[in-house]
Amino acid sequence: MVWIVNILYNLVRVYSFILVVYALLSWFPGAYQTSLGQLILRIVEPVLKPFQRFNLQFAGLDWTILIVIFLLNLVSGIILNALLLLA
Repeated sequence: MVWIVNILYNLVRVYSFILVVYALLSWFPGAYQTSLGQLILRIVEPVLKPFQRFNLQFAGLDWTILIVIFLLNLVSGIILNALLLLA
């Protein structure tokens, strides 16, 4: 059971890192058109798209990625704690 928790924890960390890279790519013109940018778009867009409907833009910044990272860590923390209690 511990290895499942470890794998889930590492997947959340990797996905959070990919979300941060996605945000950083917006600072570089044409970065989304590269092969790496396209790969990151395909990984991140399905998760971000439902949250982008809420228009989470304040002070000229899009807070969608931060909200998704927060919720991802919150949900994974709840699941990880539940799995550890079952072990």
